[in-house]
Amino acid sequence: MRREVDFLVIGSGIAGLSYALKVADHGKVLIVSKTFVNETSTWYAQGGIAAVMYNPDSYEKHIQDTLNAGNHLNDEEIVRITITESTERVKELIGWGTHFDMESSGRYALAREGGHSEYRVLHHQDKTGAEIQRALTEKVQSHPNIEILENHFTIDIITQHHLGRIVRRTHSDIQCFGAYVLDPATGIIDTVLAKTTQIATGGAGNVYQTTTNPTISTGDGIAMFYRAKGVVDNMEFIQFHPTSLYNPHEKPSFLITEALRGAGAILKDIKGNEFMHKYDERGSLAPRDIVARAIDSEMKLSGSDHVYLDARLISEREIMNHFPSIYAKCLSVGINILKEMIPVVPAAHYICGGIKTDEFGQTSIKNLYASGEVASTGLHGANRLASNSLLESVVFSHRASLHAIEAAAVTKLQQGIPNWNAEGTVLNEEMVLITQSRKELQAIMSNYVGIVRSNLRLKRAFDRLYTIYNETEELYDKSVISPEICELRNMISVAYLIIKFASQRKESIGLHYSIDYPPKQS
Repeated sequence: MRREVDFLVIGSGIAGLSYALKVADHGKVLIVSKTFVNETSTWYAQGGIAAVMYNPDSYEKHIQDTLNAGNHLNDEEIVRITITESTERVKELIGWGTHFDMESSGRYALAREGGHSEYRVLHHQDKTGAEIQRALTEKVQSHPNIEILENHFTIDIITQHHLGRIVRRTHSDIQCFGAYVLDPATGIIDTVLAKTTQIATGGAGNVYQTTTNPTISTGDGIAMFYRAKGVVDNMEFIQFHPTSLYNPHEKPSFLITEALRGAGAILKDIKGNEFMHKYDERGSLAPRDIVARAIDSEMKLSGSDHVYLDARLISEREIMNHFPSIYAKCLSVGINILKEMIPVVPAAHYICGGIKTDEFGQTSIKNLYASGEVASTGLHGANRLASNSLLESVVFSHRASLHAIEAAAVTKLQQGIPNWNAEGTVLNEEMVLITQSRKELQAIMSNYVGIVRSNLRLKRAFDRLYTIYNETEELYDKSVISPEICELRNMISVAYLIIKFASQRKESIGLHYSIDYPPKQS
């Protein structure tokens, strides 16, 4: 089947939906969602969205906090754009129906998280992302120009390569014409032609064994963009959230929001002793890279599988009002956080790199935009400041929409695009080959390319991954296309890029820490 639209959106989280709402008054929009429209990383985001709302906070304070967290590897122009536009974008979310917690005075109740010098994080209890997702989904579903394809898998974006034209890697003459989209229920692969395309597929946490990301986060957008010879950046900077609930075999790992530490919870070792001040004067509110490495160090010193987060000093009223989901989840596994400490462990959480974009969300491929976690805007540098990610999504989806509206007005749909060629493939009944390779890949990344790295570990990871890559490509060439084989290929591509970028960085900075390159002393 062939579809023709003005705006193709791949992904249905905050980045994809906010962008779709902005462009929908200017043409036909198609949103492709890998599962259900609400099954996104946005839905699982607990903490909130950072924005400057009241004095004594200021844009300059938020800018400096962001630069400091990112070890000043950030693009300062991008940081300033993001922060100075924060207030307006948050007001827009509110206008679309998002409800943030408020104080009795009528002011928004603001939280403070690690790395922030002021209270500036807007939240909806401990399920902020779900509230934003709800509001945006309702708006999108009611818009007459927007169609949503749920439970469809985007295989590849369409470029000149599919027309048989030779294009040199990373050159700006590559152009996106749409995408090939699989309906797993029927096996039919649609050819979607679009004047402009936005990739908003989220992160890639599932290349690791333990992650807070939903199971759909397999790096699909980054991988398909890289296959199309687009430019990616900063792939070595993988943020591990310091505090996921230690509950072996549960996937995804349940996130214990940083806002709980902002409210007064303290990290303690297996014996119940505080330890963070050994690593940073900010204690439990140090930036996430520092906290994650500190926990990793304490676990290795003690031989334990976890440390503790002690929330017992927080009042019952505040727990019930602001953290009801965390209370209920912990209680469901036998932990009363009012009386007991929470066992926690770091988990892969957020990728700071990805598809390289400019200040308008443009990629190196013409008529192709990216925003959200899939993009590398330059905001985060070597480490993401807590709660800046939802903000980044709405700021650059807004900016991308402005450029895309103009581009769509002067762009014609490409003719002569061939349908997907599945000739010579057969149904793959050896699913065990895919699942086993996926487990092996996750073990490689967790053991060798995790919170602490080394040159030897990275080389071993690359050598092991190369074998899995060759086996998977051979299987892919012979098999009928399925989401499972596509996800595995995408995860291998993303894992390769993480290893490649990590190997090229000859220093320890931010989220990339190598025992071969001790951090510079300040």
